[in-house]
Amino acid sequence: MNVRDVLTSRSLAGFAALAGVAAAVLVGKDGLGTVVGCGIADDAVPSVTAKDWVSSADHVVVATGVREQEVDRREFKSGPVRYATDRTVTFRTDRVLWSSAAGRGRAVDRGFDMVAAGWNVYRSGGRVKRTTPEAPRLEPGHTYLLALRREAGEGGAGRWSVLGEGAAVPFDDRTVGRGEWCGRVLDEEDVALAERFSRSDDHSLEKVVLGRDERAVTGELQRALKE
Repeated sequence: MNVRDVLTSRSLAGFAALAGVAAAVLVGKDGLGTVVGCGIADDAVPSVTAKDWVSSADHVVVATGVREQEVDRREFKSGPVRYATDRTVTFRTDRVLWSSAAGRGRAVDRGFDMVAAGWNVYRSGGRVKRTTPEAPRLEPGHTYLLALRREAGEGGAGRWSVLGEGAAVPFDDRTVGRGEWCGRVLDEEDVALAERFSRSDDHSLEKVVLGRDERAVTGELQRALKE
């Protein structure tokens, strides 16, 4: 087994949170979303365990990012950042692993869009990825496990989003925990750092099925339904 197969994004987050707190002293709380480490998550809906997923999601899907478009450009009159953007990321639905009773009434399409963190563009000309705390940034060319729910939108149209930071899991090569996280592809250096700060109380779905395929994920979801 490759060394990066034994890493969860939440174990990496243990190190990341420390790095983010240290960086906050230098750049302020608002910088936590952009510094290496992605900051500290604060989800409104529980999103970490299999029980969280089957309690709150409409669908759990395997999906691959296929393209992105910058949206919601916000200009700043002062400071080092000239403007910031979000992104609309278009996903291809590779497989629906589970759907709730409510979700079966609002099926996820073969392709769907989600809004994700974009870019900070600096007056100096540089551009830096904005990230989502303790979670994948969601980038084209990578595959993810996503626990989706339908959010109300303008005019009643609605849009898909993940439950929270624990509801988007790297899934490149159909392997849980492998792929893009926090704007980076996990590698051996990330593993070495994460191993030092791995959380022994981490009972996330990602950790339970780490290094395994969608059959393991489906099994955990079905087990959670019986609890």
